[in-house]
Amino acid sequence: MTINSFEQSERLRQRAHALIPAGCHTYAKGDDQYPILSPSHIVRGQGCRVWDADGNEYIEYGNGNRAVTLGHAFPAVIEAVKAELSRGVNFTRPSVIEVEAAEKFMSVVGAGDMVKFSKDGSDATSAAVKLARGYTGRDLIAICGDQPFFSVDDWFIGSTAIYGGIPEAIRNLTVKFRYNDIESVKALIAQNPGRIACFILEAERIDPPRDNFLQELQRLAREAGALLIVDEMITGLRWHIKGAQHVHGLDPDLSTWGKALANGFSVSALAGRRQIMCLGDLEQTDHKRVFLMSTTHGGETHGLAAAIATLEVYAREPVVERLHSAGERLRAGFQQASARHGLEKHVSAMGRACNLLFSTLDGDGKPSQPFRTLFLQETIKRGVIMPSLVVSYAHTDADIDQTIDAVSGAMEIYKRALSDGAERYLVGRPSQPVYRTYNQPQASPAPGLKPAR
Repeated sequence: MTINSFEQSERLRQRAHALIPAGCHTYAKGDDQYPILSPSHIVRGQGCRVWDADGNEYIEYGNGNRAVTLGHAFPAVIEAVKAELSRGVNFTRPSVIEVEAAEKFMSVVGAGDMVKFSKDGSDATSAAVKLARGYTGRDLIAICGDQPFFSVDDWFIGSTAIYGGIPEAIRNLTVKFRYNDIESVKALIAQNPGRIACFILEAERIDPPRDNFLQELQRLAREAGALLIVDEMITGLRWHIKGAQHVHGLDPDLSTWGKALANGFSVSALAGRRQIMCLGDLEQTDHKRVFLMSTTHGGETHGLAAAIATLEVYAREPVVERLHSAGERLRAGFQQASARHGLEKHVSAMGRACNLLFSTLDGDGKPSQPFRTLFLQETIKRGVIMPSLVVSYAHTDADIDQTIDAVSGAMEIYKRALSDGAERYLVGRPSQPVYRTYNQPQASPAPGLKPAR
């Protein structure tokens, strides 16, 4: 696949920025995360492939920020949604499908005793934090400081560099520990006796747990009277159908789910122990009530139909096994291409096979936004969109082999750039981290820019 033009993308980009802050509704999808030479908008997707506004076709990775695990427009999911839409999407009282979806979640995933659905991951993690505070009567939230994202809400975003609009008093209620550093957990507990409501983390991201870290964290949290919350937004239905908590033998008090749960449809879930979840019910009298994930659209019928259909596919087909095997094929090919170009110290695949990321280091071995942007530019030029190397069930061996060819071509340019400088090959400005306190002035790209040859 050869990408020839981004003329329609540029027009759409200008229209979007005139009307939408940041030009889109998800920062991770923003223009500042991609090269100038990239599609600004996707028109449609099928399986692991997408088409942009200029008609360019791509193999896509990280589909929908890891939400589309089965593939775009997966037939069983789409048919279930169509059938449900014909019956209406939202009513004055709960729909029957809300009960059916809860039963399906518990029978397939089996996390905790109760579950409540909403629309996005931030709803679920923020509700978990609120429950922990309500249940323990404490204020402090301990987050894993090595992990990039838990919520759009103040308790988390206030701990990042993009804390504009968040009072310092709120920011001070979030403290951090380090992954695989049990001493940092002990130090937090010692420094804040009787004040920490919960510890929240992903059970695994890039590096696996060492020295029984997760079990020790669980033990220390409970000894300190704090809850353990496992964020399964990424790991759930990817590490295992029952999540990373199952893989690592954890028994969290609460866990949060989303992304893969409905193959891209907007469904998230909070699951947990009955005695904690019941703070949001209509019957318990021992604690103050917690206003728990109450949204107009939380029970939308078509989203829950998508969730049920997705869980049924996971239950009958080897989805998780394929995510791992396809990821291993991609990792092997990626690493072989890197070695072939002598780039092992600069470009490498990292993490669990089902959720691979890649490094882009400069000549000094340091993480580099210009080199990341160049690598994205050159893979996009060759028909692959890969902000990560996260595969879906729809990626075939042929798709992965085609991707490796594109990666190898991009690495050839990368190697030249290590000698000549990335700016010689990169068109326009490099991408930027999402978490930054201030924006930097950016020059507008000239119309009709073409990729370097």
